[in-house]
Amino acid sequence: MSANPLAPHAAGPSTGIATLGVILASVGFGIVPLFARSLTEAGMAPHAVAMYRYLLASVVLAPVVWRWRHHARVMVWGLMVGAAIGLGWVAYVRAVEVAPVSTVGVLYMTYPAFTLVFAWALFGERPSWRAVIGAGVILLAAVLVTTPGAVAVEHVPALLLSLAAPAGFGFGISVLVHRMTPIPALARIGIVSAGSMLGLMPLLLSTPATALMPVDSAGWMMVVGVGLATALVPQLLYTVCSPIIGTARTAIAGSIELPVMFAIGWLAFGEGLRPVQIVACAMVLGAILLTPARQPRSIAADRQDAAPGG
Repeated sequence: MSANPLAPHAAGPSTGIATLGVILASVGFGIVPLFARSLTEAGMAPHAVAMYRYLLASVVLAPVVWRWRHHARVMVWGLMVGAAIGLGWVAYVRAVEVAPVSTVGVLYMTYPAFTLVFAWALFGERPSWRAVIGAGVILLAAVLVTTPGAVAVEHVPALLLSLAAPAGFGFGISVLVHRMTPIPALARIGIVSAGSMLGLMPLLLSTPATALMPVDSAGWMMVVGVGLATALVPQLLYTVCSPIIGTARTAIAGSIELPVMFAIGWLAFGEGLRPVQIVACAMVLGAILLTPARQPRSIAADRQDAAPGG
């Protein structure tokens, strides 16, 4: 088997299977509000919820990260991505705590636009017109389900701050595709999770212990669930599959989170589902079909191909 995981002759999942993997991972990401709101309503601080989401992966995968420590630049990229995603996720949890899940989910779905911007600005990846249109469809769907008066005025700052979550995730997708393929998937997940823990540490150290621990056995089950079902398993799927289908399709396929969040808000929290939200969900699914699959090339791959006999 080739040492280059993105080489055309390397064995691996097909584009269709990889797209399905990203979609399944995104379903796991989409059920986050179910755990996050339950834990914060029980008195846990939003950044403590974020800590438990990344703690399991960072501890379990620490030996794998250590094994690949000689890829120093990749590890630094991973730590930066983790810190950005972790802090952004705190803002997301805070917004879910005070606002309807569907409203927060709509704002989170702006991350395809952030992804395309970061990929272009940092790595020179010019988006295709179909990718731009696909991201535009997602943004239009977000606008459609955002109506005046949907949230109280005092919650607007929390919603605006929650844009740090899609920005961090968009940055993470771009870096994952363009800078982190030289190390295996488990190492990528481990270093990003460690970066999230590092970014959260100042907040955790300044928080009373009572706001960091679950209050009962149900709370501990929620902690395990948020770490396993919404982080470790989905992250593994996402990290393995996203480099295969490219930045743009990864971002659009991942937008399946939006209908999942609508379903959580409706079934778990009694939030009404309006016709316009159903239309928005259909637009998201249409954007998945619109965006073409494209296999990106990493710097490591380019260098290998340029080498004599490569």
